[in-house]
Amino acid sequence: MANSPHGGILKDLYIRDEPIQATLQAEAETLPYVTLTERQLCDLELILNGGFSPLEGFLTEAEYTSVVENLRLPDGTLWAIPIYLDVDRAQLDKLGVSVGSRLTLRDPRDDQPLAILTVSDLYQPSRETEAIKVYGANDQAHPAVHYLYHNTRDTYVGGKLQAVNAPQHYDYVAIRRSPSEVRGLFKKLNWTRVVAFQTRNPMHRAHRELTVRAARMRHANVLIQPVVGLTKPGDIDHFTRVRVYQAIMPKYPNGMAQLSLLPLAMRMGGPREAVWHAIIRKNFGATHFIVGRDHAGPGKNSQGEDFYGPYEAQDLVLKYKDELDIEVVPFQMLTYLPDTDEYMPVNEVPEGTKTLNISGTELRRRLKTGAPIPEWFSYPEVVKILREANPPRDKQGFTVFLTGLHASGKEAIARALQVALNQEGGRSVSLLLGETIRQELSSELGFTKRERDINVARIGFVASELTRSGAACIAAPIAPYKEARQLVRQQVSKAGGFYLVHVATPLEACIKNDRAGVYQRAINGEIKGFTGIDDTYEAPDNADLVTDVTKTSISQIVHEIILLLERDGYIGDR
Repeated sequence: MANSPHGGILKDLYIRDEPIQATLQAEAETLPYVTLTERQLCDLELILNGGFSPLEGFLTEAEYTSVVENLRLPDGTLWAIPIYLDVDRAQLDKLGVSVGSRLTLRDPRDDQPLAILTVSDLYQPSRETEAIKVYGANDQAHPAVHYLYHNTRDTYVGGKLQAVNAPQHYDYVAIRRSPSEVRGLFKKLNWTRVVAFQTRNPMHRAHRELTVRAARMRHANVLIQPVVGLTKPGDIDHFTRVRVYQAIMPKYPNGMAQLSLLPLAMRMGGPREAVWHAIIRKNFGATHFIVGRDHAGPGKNSQGEDFYGPYEAQDLVLKYKDELDIEVVPFQMLTYLPDTDEYMPVNEVPEGTKTLNISGTELRRRLKTGAPIPEWFSYPEVVKILREANPPRDKQGFTVFLTGLHASGKEAIARALQVALNQEGGRSVSLLLGETIRQELSSELGFTKRERDINVARIGFVASELTRSGAACIAAPIAPYKEARQLVRQQVSKAGGFYLVHVATPLEACIKNDRAGVYQRAINGEIKGFTGIDDTYEAPDNADLVTDVTKTSISQIVHEIILLLERDGYIGDR
């Protein structure tokens, strides 16, 4: 029999409101609306389907304060993470929203109405208090605290919800299950003891061993329930992770385990988050929950120290075990013993025994360089999926972004570099010259700072997409402003390599090289706002290469760029 929900009743608002769904749908089209953020969308789905039982809406100020200060709702029910709807006050005023208003909440992906909120509270909390009380420190190195200060709007809207439509998903639909559906699955399979496993990372042999050990210890089946909502910035995308989970499921004995996805927006809140995760798994019907080392930990703080102790999450969950009414299965980190070909918790390894382990950092290095990943660490099927998603550097894309004054020689360098990379082979090479982009993508733009920044942003977008597809992109705009160049670096770096080359040819030489006489027209006042004459060029202070065509030949400059690419493994056979 599945575990009873937190608070005693599964608050599945889809089932509750199904008889009046058509009426709610019609009303939703007439109401003022708020388009949800990605995190709010995750939270809403789990409120509506009962994953956040006993919640039936976003927290009011009294509920929020009680959760932040005491880990409890006002009625005394244990609840660890504040769930709120944050909206800009200016938007609320524009919509005329006040206490008693009804508000449609819309999906940011397709604009469909998902729920109607009856507003019972509007309040402005203390971000500092929330950061310290919930996450343990007012430190923006913590991803949730950073989100709090940079993404959370100024006003929280509390109130009860009515379900209109479920969010529409197009990926892995067969294994996206609500608490009611998971409970129904347990009943169909005659599972009465279920240990749930939370993960936001790919699973390897150690994870399979850990979950099987937990099942063996508790005479239970296993629910693998990975997070596919928001996780820690920099985590592997959920498409890759789910393919890994699907590949590892046949490694369990037949009938032992099931895979079901959880659309949770994690906060990386360590101990509090572990309590929250236990409540959620209880709502899904699990009777046991694995809490491992550094559960939901965000990593290092701004002083370079761990935000939480390695087993602090286990301690807090065990503190509330009687109220949670879900048995916690605490685990130490597992390590591999090559002499006996087995995994064992580190605290059980006999002194002097040889052990092996591969850290996350080392795994990423091996994926990046193509170095072998041993079968004792992961399954070949899993490694194949991870290599496809994380190809080695010589299969990744990159952008070389040349910036400098007009007629500085950057276009000649770009064309010569294109020839050199085409000669190298292995990937397509695209050339984005400043004048070409102006004609093809930005013909409506002028030359104000704002319009120049828009033009550079468009170049950055195209470059990032080419880089993501594995191509080599060479961009050669003037790009006179530091901030715009930095934004391009950040955008492209998420997709692959980025190299900023400052072609620092002196203005006098640029004027001499300007066969079209554009500089002279600017000097004569015929052209206004011309970079280097009456508009600023902000020289980069973070260029990967600084060069000058009056001192270095084009071929030598291209060679130096090639050496940068070879150094980092983008070209050449290592």
